[in-house]
Amino acid sequence: MRIAAAVPLGYALPLARQAPGKLSPQTERRGWLLRLDTDDGRSGFGECAPLPSHGSESHAAAAAALQQWCARLPGLSVDDALAAVDAPDSSTTPAASAAVDCALLDLAAQASGQPLYRLLAPAGNGRVAVNALAGDALTTTPARIGELLDAGFTVLKLKLGHDDIAAQLAALRRLADALPRQIRLRLDANRAWTADEAARIVAALAGLPVESLEEPLRTPHAATLAALQRELPFAVALDESGSQHDRESFFAAPPVRRLVLKLAPQGGLRRALATARRAQAAGIECVVTTGIDSACATLAAAHLAAALDNGLAHGLATSEWLAADTGAPPIIRKGLLELPETPGLGFQPTATR
Repeated sequence: MRIAAAVPLGYALPLARQAPGKLSPQTERRGWLLRLDTDDGRSGFGECAPLPSHGSESHAAAAAALQQWCARLPGLSVDDALAAVDAPDSSTTPAASAAVDCALLDLAAQASGQPLYRLLAPAGNGRVAVNALAGDALTTTPARIGELLDAGFTVLKLKLGHDDIAAQLAALRRLADALPRQIRLRLDANRAWTADEAARIVAALAGLPVESLEEPLRTPHAATLAALQRELPFAVALDESGSQHDRESFFAAPPVRRLVLKLAPQGGLRRALATARRAQAAGIECVVTTGIDSACATLAAAHLAAALDNGLAHGLATSEWLAADTGAPPIIRKGLLELPETPGLGFQPTATR
């Protein structure tokens, strides 16, 4: 099986509402689908959805890299193309590499007759627990919370950050008082706090049903993170700042208990899975999330979560934040995402703009 054609398909998807936790208005999600056609009639898909704020390349760099891949891939076998993605120079444009990696794995899984997550991990589980992105702590309404509880979510994610700290804590307490006993809160501070502010805030979180606290520190020094984690019964998680730490020292003496994995900054499914396996060996748990990506990358992230099968709720219920999409997102019922059992990624494009 050889690649006959590589085609980038640009999209600009309007947001249904402004993404929570953003410091500047954002009205759309831009990126590309990558379609790889083979000489035996198959098509594989990947998504290049740059997230510069989370450690990937810029849109301009991603566009240039994707064009280079589209010129380079035709004529290669899938195995040779995967080896090219593994080359060190591809790590400088991880969002473009993530698209190529996913499209190639889609083809490989189709050829093997199994869902992509089973190609990654034969013992994976196609039903994945997911959390709901409720919004900002200060502006999330009781109606919104009730809607998510009715939908069966048991982990609700709330963005904290640069608003008045006392007001945010008061809003969290009011919300927590109204929650059923089994519901947990996943908090994301988006690197808003100094070490002293974080220490005061986490002390005030005592007694609240907090499941984890993501990116609490403006300056995420390992020693400060470790001191904060020691004081908490729940996980401190790193997302965008994870790439700032030296990998060897980080995994030798983990300062936190959780990593958040997004495919665009990681450089694709296989690199993200390797990171997760290394984290697991070091006693760190991993949660897979999207950057409010389109259906293609959301499906890919879901396959990664299914391959991990670690029992955590993953941040994959984000498609509702888009007013339009590139295809059908994965189905979520009662807080569980269900992957199709069809071979490959299971993505078919319906529209791009």
